[in-house]
Amino acid sequence: MAVSPYIARLRRHIGHDLLMLYGVSAVVTDEAGRLLLARRGDNGRWSVPAGMVDPGEQPADALLREVHEETGVRVRIERLGGVATHPVVYPNGDACEYLNVWFRCRAVGGAAVADGDESLAVGWFDPDDLPELDDWSRLRIDTALREETAAWYAAPGRRHPALTRPDNL
Repeated sequence: MAVSPYIARLRRHIGHDLLMLYGVSAVVTDEAGRLLLARRGDNGRWSVPAGMVDPGEQPADALLREVHEETGVRVRIERLGGVATHPVVYPNGDACEYLNVWFRCRAVGGAAVADGDESLAVGWFDPDDLPELDDWSRLRIDTALREETAAWYAAPGRRHPALTRPDNL
C-alpha cells in the first residue's frame, strides 16, 4: 500500500510519532440491502471501504474516490453516518489518530472488484451474515444503518470501546 507523498514528507520530520490524519469510510448498500465490504491489503481483515482525505480535498469527494479506487463500485452519498477519532498503529510502528467521517451510501454503478493493493477481495454481504469484523467496522455499520438520521458521535465523556484502543494493523 503506497504512502501518499504528503504523509511521507511528514514522516521524515516526525518519524513514528503520533500523526493526526483525516479519513473517510463508506457503509454501502445495494438494492437488495447487502453491504459492500473489502478485505484490507494491510491486515487481511474485512472492513467497510475507507481511506484518507488528500490535502485540499473535501471528505465527500475523498469518499467517492476511495470507494471507487478500492472496490470498483460507484456510490451516491445518502447521509452522514457519524464522526469520531480512531487510533491506529501500523506494522512499521507509525502511530496515527484518524478523524474519521463515515457516510451511508447507495451503490449506483460499477462492479465489485478488488484493486489488489488496498483491497485483496471485495464482496456483497447480507447484513445478517457478515464475515468477522472488528469493533471499529461494526460501529460504523451500526450507526450508518440505524433509522435515526442524525449523525452519530461519541457524546462528551463517553468512550466507545472501538475508539479507545489502537487498531494494530
